[in-house]
Amino acid sequence: MEDDNLAFTSNRNFKPGEIITFGLYPQSDDGIELPIQWRVLHNSGSELFILSEYILDCKRYHGSSVEIKWQDCVDITWSDCDLRKWLNNEFYNNAFGDVEQELIKTTHCTDNGVGSPDTDDKVFLLSVTEIKDFSVIHGKELRRAIGTDFAKTRKNDGCSLYVYDKTDKDNYIIRNGEEVGCSWWWLRTQGNKPSRAYFVGPSCSIRSYANVSLARDGVRPALIMKLP
Repeated sequence: MEDDNLAFTSNRNFKPGEIITFGLYPQSDDGIELPIQWRVLHNSGSELFILSEYILDCKRYHGSSVEIKWQDCVDITWSDCDLRKWLNNEFYNNAFGDVEQELIKTTHCTDNGVGSPDTDDKVFLLSVTEIKDFSVIHGKELRRAIGTDFAKTRKNDGCSLYVYDKTDKDNYIIRNGEEVGCSWWWLRTQGNKPSRAYFVGPSCSIRSYANVSLARDGVRPALIMKLP
């Protein structure tokens, strides 16, 4: 499967908006691993900046205990948060084999928030600046995302992906002719308080007030992949 996943890398002509597969992650409610679909945000000719097409999981920005409630938030930076650690350790090592990891660039991440230092990450979340800039190129449709069945299942840490089920049509996506409710997903930039983080919320909005201990928001990993 790893060789099949990497067969596309001989093609350097991917256009922004194209979908590629790279790595594996559980996507069904019973945890079956499937190839991860990624949307190409930018192709420099030697590297691809890619974002997972679907919300792959549901995690708190910070905190991993099932006992943590939404109001139990603490001051935290992207540099020190649990979600960054999870992306660059557990997710990175489980989703990608050795050959795939060789293709993942260490990215210098800025725009992490006031007082939040720059970081060097293999896998990261988009920042506020990045989602705004890429929305100009790809349109606000880029911000609408639905979770996999695995992302929607309730986890041992108490996280469960929220799915919009109300009347605003800007919060739905048409998939295979079916109207499917969108979910909110984290950005890495610190929010309007040190205990909050930005997220993509209702009607493709960018909101600044999510308590870092919220257990409802999704994870759309991003990375930069080197083209051999």
